[in-house]
Amino acid sequence: MNTLNTLPEPAVSERTAAPTPLIELKGVTKVYGQGQAEFQALKGIDLRIEQGDFVAVMGPSGSGKSTAMNILGCLDSPTAGAYLFRGMHVEQLSRNQRALLRRHYLGFVFQGFNLLARTTALENVELPLVYRGEPRSVRQTRALAALDAVGLKPWAKHTPGELSGGQQQRVAIARAIVTDPTILLADEPTGNLDSQRSHEIMELLVQLNRERGITILMVTHEPEMVRYVRRVVHFIDGRVDTDHRHGESR
Repeated sequence: MNTLNTLPEPAVSERTAAPTPLIELKGVTKVYGQGQAEFQALKGIDLRIEQGDFVAVMGPSGSGKSTAMNILGCLDSPTAGAYLFRGMHVEQLSRNQRALLRRHYLGFVFQGFNLLARTTALENVELPLVYRGEPRSVRQTRALAALDAVGLKPWAKHTPGELSGGQQQRVAIARAIVTDPTILLADEPTGNLDSQRSHEIMELLVQLNRERGITILMVTHEPEMVRYVRRVVHFIDGRVDTDHRHGESR
């Protein structure tokens, strides 16, 4: 991670060792509250994600999946255990360093789209580049390219209110990929869409995963969406209950 000199260098695996995974959680726990109000959301999670994977994270409410995703997205920190990103201990980073990691390596897609209502699709997609301090000409060029990648370049000047739900989610995905992230974290990306639009969004995510090599972690409650992914991790009671790829299990 030498593009950000304010972040420590990741660990380098020896040639004889197994390749360093993109993400690894080791014995991660998360506790909220104290005393009688204490709640253990995660109870020793071990999880390994390789570069280029497409993972669906599933489980009932309160199972710990959202807590795990918040930790992976650097929106929260574990109470104990280790979170490694390319061998670098994320749990040891400062708040500012975690913000840099989010800004340069992670993209986020939400169920509710989270678009600014009074700004155009182009301006919404530009936002992550504004935070990075990119000049306007660079922002517009890259935002238009991102909109083109999701099939919405002709709608660049339209506001969210002039777009369908599926189109709004495509704008949100364009915003997430405009920074060329290593990882895309998607929280119920089809939750507010009808069946046809849901499948269109999943096909788009598959395309981004295959053609751009973006690693995708997606929380979903919809079993029919699982057929698009390569791997399913199921949480129950703060633990990983099952972790399987299509056609295999463990």
